[in-house]
Amino acid sequence: MTPAMDPSQVRWAIAGILAVFFTAGLSMNIVLTALPVIVSDLDGNQIHYSWVVIINLLANAASTPIWGKLADMVSKKRLFQCAAVIFIVACLLAGFAPNMEVLLAGRLLQGTAMGGVTTLTMAIIATVVPPRERGKYAGWLGLCMTTSTLGGPLLGGFIVDVSSWRWCFLIGVPLTVISGVLLTKVLQVVEEKRPVKVDYLGSVLLVASSSALLIWLSFAGVEEYFAWVSWQSGAILFGAVLLLALFALVERASSEPVVALRMITNRTTFLALVSSVCIAVSLGALPPYLMQYFQLGRGLGPTEAGLMLVPMIFGNLVATTVTGRWVTRSGRWKRYLVVGAVVLTAGLLGLAAAAGSAPVWLTGVVLFVVGLGFGAQMQNLMIAVQNTVPVTRVGQASSLIAFFRTYGGAAWNSVLATVMAVQVGTLAVATPTVGHGDPTYANAGAVAFLVAACISLPAIISNALMREEPLRTTI
Repeated sequence: MTPAMDPSQVRWAIAGILAVFFTAGLSMNIVLTALPVIVSDLDGNQIHYSWVVIINLLANAASTPIWGKLADMVSKKRLFQCAAVIFIVACLLAGFAPNMEVLLAGRLLQGTAMGGVTTLTMAIIATVVPPRERGKYAGWLGLCMTTSTLGGPLLGGFIVDVSSWRWCFLIGVPLTVISGVLLTKVLQVVEEKRPVKVDYLGSVLLVASSSALLIWLSFAGVEEYFAWVSWQSGAILFGAVLLLALFALVERASSEPVVALRMITNRTTFLALVSSVCIAVSLGALPPYLMQYFQLGRGLGPTEAGLMLVPMIFGNLVATTVTGRWVTRSGRWKRYLVVGAVVLTAGLLGLAAAAGSAPVWLTGVVLFVVGLGFGAQMQNLMIAVQNTVPVTRVGQASSLIAFFRTYGGAAWNSVLATVMAVQVGTLAVATPTVGHGDPTYANAGAVAFLVAACISLPAIISNALMREEPLRTTI
């Protein structure tokens, strides 16, 4: 239950939530272009270099379902404030880090906070806005997610060029503080009080199993670590599967499970999770290899390569905004998911075809199409799942989508990395030369984009098999 909030209060409250959501998302990606400088400045090594990204992703994905469970048991507003405070502490810790170990601790906290911010943003919007009306906010949520993911590396490179890399972390502090104050004053969420009973064993098993899986996906096949077929790979994968099986047994017996397994048996929820994993390749995995393709394969400079991602961002904004409004008007969502999946797959196929020697402007047009396809699905999948559960379970439903989307992005990132490595061979350590593209990288990019299209293809089938239920007009 929520007290009456007039439209102005709702807009201001959601603006505050989205500001923190955008800042936290930006923090995950802004560091990518600054990593070489950071690791050199703090006397780090290659393992440190990898783990600055990996530890953040691990904490984000593993903590998401736990935040979702807590969101259904205690105040979402208080939890969001807690996540914002953790994020501020993490930014300060990383920003003033004297060595790599402290920096990694800050990145761990950042990932934990991001898991909470992502889940609670969706859960709070679902609490104060009926499903039928949520479409109008989907465009803003999609824009924040896409812009922070694709714009982060460009902003990080700019900060390193004009100032210290430490501002890549410190820049998030003032915006989060301002947004938190706004949220505290405006947001009114009164929820049904329930006894807080945390499934500690389930939480530990979830973190352990998901961390093991992501470690395997991150390091397997990398020459410096271990091969796909090796005793190390087998041991980690066996341990992950065993922990996952134990997690499932514990959750079935728990009265307050971290993840309600019965929720996944719902047809719409299950198919939406499959679709979320598949489309994650376009936002969670594709951008790093687009940057590599543009800089190494086509000879563009870092700023030019970053600007080539703008059409994709704009396409996502157009699709999320337009389809969100159409969903709000009609209460129907399935048609947009199916069309979006078809457009996304066609866009990725077009990207593969244009990657060889097509004009760069044509590649930009195709990226706009890719953004349209992804944008038509991302938040509408969330709305479809939230519509299948009561408001007391919306936190878990939101966290499930976020969890699978994060893991999908991580998995496909590893797959595309392997594809690129196989194609370029010893050229994997090439240095970008502005104005001189390497055909080997251009062709490798084409293969990677084709693989991405194949990965997104099952989303068409999943979306088509969903049983559409008209969106509720009440909370």
